[in-house]
Amino acid sequence: MNAPRRQPVLGILGGGQLARMLAVAAAPLGVKTLVVDSAPDACAGQVAPLIAADWTDNDALARFAGDVDVVTFDFENVPAESAQRLAERVDVFPAPHALAVAQDRLAEKTLFRECGLSTPDFMTVDTRQDLDAALAKVGVPAILKTRRLGYDGKGQFRIRSLDDADAAWVELGAQAQAHGLILEAFVPFERELSVVAVRGRDGDFRTWPLTQNWHTDGVLSLSLAPAPAIEQLQERATGLARTLAERLNYVGVFALELFVKDGQLLGNEMAPRVHNSGHWTIEGAVTSQFENHVRAVLGMPLGDTSARGFSVMFNWIGDLPDATQVLATPDAHWHDYGKQPRAGRKVGHATVCARDRQLLTSRAAKIAQGLERQDQIAPLYTKE
Repeated sequence: MNAPRRQPVLGILGGGQLARMLAVAAAPLGVKTLVVDSAPDACAGQVAPLIAADWTDNDALARFAGDVDVVTFDFENVPAESAQRLAERVDVFPAPHALAVAQDRLAEKTLFRECGLSTPDFMTVDTRQDLDAALAKVGVPAILKTRRLGYDGKGQFRIRSLDDADAAWVELGAQAQAHGLILEAFVPFERELSVVAVRGRDGDFRTWPLTQNWHTDGVLSLSLAPAPAIEQLQERATGLARTLAERLNYVGVFALELFVKDGQLLGNEMAPRVHNSGHWTIEGAVTSQFENHVRAVLGMPLGDTSARGFSVMFNWIGDLPDATQVLATPDAHWHDYGKQPRAGRKVGHATVCARDRQLLTSRAAKIAQGLERQDQIAPLYTKE
């Protein structure tokens, strides 16, 4: 009698919606998942076993490592030290050193430039005097950011004139000693794009089509894929993403966020994980970012990243609208993350797909009108 087949177990640090979608994507591949999060009600726990433990609980992490075959992340602010301790017991992808680089905006932008990706001007800021010196060199407008622990517009202060320097320091100065700050020149960009890429254990590298993104208050509001008029930019973005991935010996999915200014790409940030701007791939691509991440970290062959047609993703922030209007639209798909509503919180998304851009815009407009969110799709009507 044959012994029962053992299913591989993927451990996920972080129990948010990204872990939830990874667990859903892993199941058809015959992969079990085990999630660790400090919140006992983390939404990934609704679809996968959840261990409630702090990232720094070494005993809990040791037990976790003994129960899984590979560890990955759904949240880049997991302490790199915790990831390193796990790496001493079990394979961790992406590797802790890649996580550490992406956690520090200074290290990240330095790497971008070393890889040939231009960035806005930037300077480190550790004191109030440093801020004055940085403003004198970088100029205004500019954005003061924490070097670490910032995401979705958090840990940032936009300085529109030199008169804003004191307010910026009051807001963020206390974090200068603990995490360091960085001042970045404000870019009057023409477009915001992201390239979502995946690299396997064997070095196989692929990207999904470039996605164009729009943000509200620093949080992604709308994504359009493939982004229009992007052939040359796609080639450039793909080459840059490949260089970064190979430089870091990266394994898994990551997103490279980019500005377009005067037809050139500027590096904004790198997310060392599956990414909000890649959610459209669940229904809109041959293989989703979530499935390919599972494949990559477990050493499986990567799937086709081609788009099936055209897609637009609405991000639901704060609370969920009525799903009826979305579900009544052809080729529209609803995702409820199972979270309690809260201001600024990502609670779900919807993706609508179509065979051509005109039909896509029509379907998106119908949804937006029904939800009284016409302003959210206004960018789709902007001529490139």
